[in-house]
Amino acid sequence: MSLKSKMEKMPGYNMAVRPLHWLQAVRAAKKYKYPAKNLRVIAVTGTNGKTTTSWMIWKMLNESGRKCGLLTTVGWSEDGTEIHEQVEHMTTERVEVLNERMAKVRDAGAEFLVLETTSHALSQSRIYGVPIEVAVFTNLTKEHLDYHGTFEKYRAAKLKLFKGAKCGVINADDGSAGYFERAVKNAGGEIITYGIGRGDVCATGVKLETGGVEYSCGDIFNGKRIRVKTKIPGRFNVYNSLAAVAVGLKIGLTDEEITKGIYALGSVEGRMTRVDAGQAFTVIVDYAHQPDALKKVFESVGHEAGFSGKIISLHGGAGRRDHATREPRGEILGQCSDVVIITEDDSRDEDPAEIAQMFVRGAEKAGKELGKDLFVELDREKAIGEAIGMASSGDLVLILGKGHEKTILRGDKAVPFEDVKVVEGVLRGK
Repeated sequence: MSLKSKMEKMPGYNMAVRPLHWLQAVRAAKKYKYPAKNLRVIAVTGTNGKTTTSWMIWKMLNESGRKCGLLTTVGWSEDGTEIHEQVEHMTTERVEVLNERMAKVRDAGAEFLVLETTSHALSQSRIYGVPIEVAVFTNLTKEHLDYHGTFEKYRAAKLKLFKGAKCGVINADDGSAGYFERAVKNAGGEIITYGIGRGDVCATGVKLETGGVEYSCGDIFNGKRIRVKTKIPGRFNVYNSLAAVAVGLKIGLTDEEITKGIYALGSVEGRMTRVDAGQAFTVIVDYAHQPDALKKVFESVGHEAGFSGKIISLHGGAGRRDHATREPRGEILGQCSDVVIITEDDSRDEDPAEIAQMFVRGAEKAGKELGKDLFVELDREKAIGEAIGMASSGDLVLILGKGHEKTILRGDKAVPFEDVKVVEGVLRGK
């Protein structure tokens, strides 16, 4: 175990280093001359949906002719002309990298910046000096409690984004919506809510299809109805696209610019990514690694969504992350899958076998039996091969947890590894 890893496990470590994080943020912002000060920043936060929502907004703005930069978990762009890979295992980068990239967005002449923002980043002052024009809230479920300690502290970290925002775009259907509305209101900002069946931007007539979602919602500024379609499936993408619609309306896009821009986004890497090599079954790679995100995947493409074939799910847990969710995740996999394969994720300095056993206990609670419909293979590449090898015509294989990531963390080493590329290789072999 590295010295840093040992220090991070010390009680009170996160609180003790906050002044250092603040000093690092101030230094980086000054070094790059506060690069976001003349950008119109749209910051997106929440437990799930941040990345896809960010990409929808970014695509919508660039399609409408507004030059827009993007900084997200999956990749980043100065001005919409080229996407650079995000190789770091974090959403909002270290302050030095973040400010350097924001400076590149500024120097490229962009008007807007879409910034995916995490609770860690907010707690550690990483967006110090970044003026927020629009803050977007997607949803809130229990995550990162290993870092924040309690759900209330996790929520409080997210709320920081909204206390200085000129406008808050808030999911009215989420149980924490009121906290975010009050934060914006107390700061004198404008509030736009969205949801299914309620909210200022309210979706009705929702159609969920394998090729995307479709619904109608109201334009709060001219009273007209907008018909929205996406190319990305899943009920959660109704919410993601509603957030993008609300942002578009707030910054003055036309209804046509909004609908065309959202529909123009074909996919987001590692988010419900279908891998097709001509096989007779479906393989989907997704970043889902929390209980709520896993449930949403199964609601969108699993038996709950009417899928009648066999579902084979592969998943694992990252080391030093969310211990309390491991057994519940295993139980969700067991309930929603016909076959479950537990494997490695970014194990870091934890024993992957011990991590796997927590998932196994959850899957067994759901009635799965080791060696029958529950398997453990700690080599992720071999596990993917086994999952695909079990699939027959009409089945569904779900490779969950890492999504777009380009490496896997074993001990203190980052080893090159991409789920999509491994899947493609196995499929070609099969």
